[in-house]
Amino acid sequence: MSDLSHVGEAGDVQMVDVGGKPLARRRAVAKATVRMAASTAAQLQALPKGDALVTAQLAGIMAAKRTAELIPLCHPLALTHVDVRLEVRDESVEIEATAETTAQTGVEMEALVAASVAALTIYDMAKAVDKMMEITGVQLLTKTKDPPG
Repeated sequence: MSDLSHVGEAGDVQMVDVGGKPLARRRAVAKATVRMAASTAAQLQALPKGDALVTAQLAGIMAAKRTAELIPLCHPLALTHVDVRLEVRDESVEIEATAETTAQTGVEMEALVAASVAALTIYDMAKAVDKMMEITGVQLLTKTKDPPG
């Protein structure tokens, strides 16, 4: 009935059976952008290290680890590495999130959730001074699978 991986032949939702797949080293990188006024970006840039950007970084890492609790049909994965990097630009904060595991299924959802939650955290922390912020460009940049080494 559908080519969607989480939809069965009768149209019912299902968790994909990855039990027969071999373990592989998997890595995914995602990004998100929070567009904002230049004055808002300047305020974020001026904060002491350890404030808004580190809070968003930690929120992204924590979110990646809880992806299976947020996305109903995602497999819970033992993540081997999560990295969230934020860069304040003139009118935005650029976020790049990397998730890695050795598993039978990929980690793109973990990377996407990490980037999204980091962006939402920046939004939450700056919404009092900028009502026109916009979260854009949430997307998967790369997804790789290598045999375990």
